[in-house]
Amino acid sequence: MTQVVNLQQKFGLFADHWHPRVVGELNGQQVKLAKLQGEFTWHAHAEEDELFLVIAGELQMRFRDRTEIVRAGEFIIVPRGVEHCPVALSEVQVMLFEPASTVNTGAVRESRTRDTLERI
Repeated sequence: MTQVVNLQQKFGLFADHWHPRVVGELNGQQVKLAKLQGEFTWHAHAEEDELFLVIAGELQMRFRDRTEIVRAGEFIIVPRGVEHCPVALSEVQVMLFEPASTVNTGAVRESRTRDTLERI
């Protein structure tokens, strides 16, 4: 079924951080929304590339050799196998595009690992 998705309305449905929600699916990929705040876990995804599109705020994407700043209206693609650590000094709203198989913490298991995601 074809429908328009309003991002701000969807972001208004949740307040927690580091818990992605699925808002769409296409060709084996999921479109996810998440609110980020603070520092996440260093991790990598062996088989999946990830795209982080910043909707609001400013995201620091830390890599072992540098940090990239991603502002609202910009995106960054993290290639498979590259260790990274997202950091949000204040709340950031992001849209993620990644294969449906992607676990948010890669091979790392911790309290923020989400094996299954809510669809909103």
